[in-house]
Amino acid sequence: MTSRPAVIVLAAGGGSRFQGMQHKLTQTIGTSTVLATTLANALAAELPVLVVTTEALAEVASHHVATRDILLLPAAGSEASLGLGMGYTISAGVAARSNAPGWLILPADMPLVQPATLRSVACLLDHHPVAYAQHRGKRGHPVGFAAELYSELVRLTGDEGARRLIARYPSKEVEVDDPGVLIDIDTRESLPRMRATSAMSPFQNCV
Repeated sequence: MTSRPAVIVLAAGGGSRFQGMQHKLTQTIGTSTVLATTLANALAAELPVLVVTTEALAEVASHHVATRDILLLPAAGSEASLGLGMGYTISAGVAARSNAPGWLILPADMPLVQPATLRSVACLLDHHPVAYAQHRGKRGHPVGFAAELYSELVRLTGDEGARRLIARYPSKEVEVDDPGVLIDIDTRESLPRMRATSAMSPFQNCV
């Protein structure tokens, strides 16, 4: 790999489908939290990491990354956050690391994605505008974008994220033996499954 894309960890959502408990990113996985595990694995990939989050989760993030590597956005559901969404979170993170040779978009609620997977996707950005990890033929995260797509990424808004860019530009997949690329914590029911998968996984989370 001739470059080191930045990993943009998306941790600014409100987790609206995860009701009745503390924020999903503060839930425990093994001996750590969801957010802490995601960040530890991202840092273990030895790529630059930026956490896009809110004030409520800034303290958790600060235990793993420097203040300069935390970008704060308005809390989901607040008046200041109206009109924002996944697309804006991505654009804000990319703009904050505008000098990077590419960006890997990693949702913070996917703590089982392994460091080797992040490195594999990053390598593909030397030769492809879009790259992503897949497991057993199913597309997952992270999704990577080369620097040539900067102007498109910083114009993203709303909740659609970057799906239209993935559809518009040639993309390259890397098949990984990492089921974590398909597993996120979206609802309360998904948390026990995540914990069970983590306990049985042959991979070592870097926490």
